[in-house]
Amino acid sequence: MAIVKPFKGIRPPKELVEKVESRPYDVLNSEEARDEAKGNEMSLYHIIKPEIDFPEGTSEYDPRVYEKAAENFKKFQDKGWLKQDAKENYYIYAQTMNGKTQYGLVVCAYVNDYLTGVIKKHELTRRDKEEDRMKHVRVNNANIEPVFFAYPDDDTLNKLIAHYTAEKPEYDFIAPIDGFRHQFWVIADDADIATVTTEFGKMKSLYIADGHHRSAAAALVGAEKAKQNPNHKGTEEYNYFMAVCFPASQLTILDYNRVVKDLNGMSAEQFLTALTKNFEVKKMGADMYKPNALHNFSLYLEGMWYSLTAKQGTYNDADPIGVLDVDISSRLILDDLLGIKDLRGDKRIDFVGGLRGLKELKRRVDSGEMKMALALHPVSMKQIMDIADSGKIMPPKATWFEPKLRSGIVIHKLS
Repeated sequence: MAIVKPFKGIRPPKELVEKVESRPYDVLNSEEARDEAKGNEMSLYHIIKPEIDFPEGTSEYDPRVYEKAAENFKKFQDKGWLKQDAKENYYIYAQTMNGKTQYGLVVCAYVNDYLTGVIKKHELTRRDKEEDRMKHVRVNNANIEPVFFAYPDDDTLNKLIAHYTAEKPEYDFIAPIDGFRHQFWVIADDADIATVTTEFGKMKSLYIADGHHRSAAAALVGAEKAKQNPNHKGTEEYNYFMAVCFPASQLTILDYNRVVKDLNGMSAEQFLTALTKNFEVKKMGADMYKPNALHNFSLYLEGMWYSLTAKQGTYNDADPIGVLDVDISSRLILDDLLGIKDLRGDKRIDFVGGLRGLKELKRRVDSGEMKMALALHPVSMKQIMDIADSGKIMPPKATWFEPKLRSGIVIHKLS
């Protein structure tokens, strides 16, 4: 069963939250972070993208950059831009996108739950990315940014959240860039804290939605600290890491689409003919076409949109991986026809998050940068949970969650 605990959050005073908060470290590059933080010494980018405090071109993996992160984290606390709560609390973090609000509980998840599989993953992680985030956690002795979990819907937690969110939030702002609303409440009442702990304790599993590398790094650093402590008891703060947990039914998963540079030596006509072996191919015309169901795909090629519907027998409904559209398209289009076998490494393919829309796919093809675009129907949260429960791993670049969590709203210290 899942173990969570409250924690003494480190967070900005109410009047400074919009100065401090930022996008997550991994959704923008160093130059974008440098531009967004320009003129704002309170921006969290000075902690999560501290290469911006060095000359342009400085590697984000330079040892001095990690040291600068810790220096800036201390500076933020010394100057009062970040302050630690006096007692252990849970928190509620709400995000509103396109009129829909999702309500997450900010908790400390248990390192051992990650190591033993109570916290379930659906994506592979890369060791180099894990090590980068481990260095960041070690040097700051803190989880500066949260990870993003899903949990099975729970009526008791829904009622508790509804009670708090009927009151005025601690933070309430519209973020620049994404334009989404972010709100934050503090759960300080001891009885309510006990309720949250108890309800999570009834859950067999929690699910990583977004932030697999941060989850792995946080858990591995916690396990590392346990080994290094000769007086380890299991109750130390480093045994836990910060997560925002949302009810699975509230989450929005967008399509994660593909653009490809060439047709592997085929003409457009030859490619369309080859597709008919495994797909019903229908020309839709010049107007943008969005996939309307599972196993239906949208192809953009030479100024025209096509509907591709996978034929019966090309996928296995009993296989949680084989039934996925990302697997069908990877096997039958990208691999078989285009010779793209390594989605993570092949330079002929790129990926476009669904928030950018079909216009971005069209733009990249019309510009001549790419030859064709393929749009997929989004994966469902149930599919993700089924795959995680089965112990299998999804193909790469399968899920795109929006909105992204803002960083700097609350931080968890490991001691």
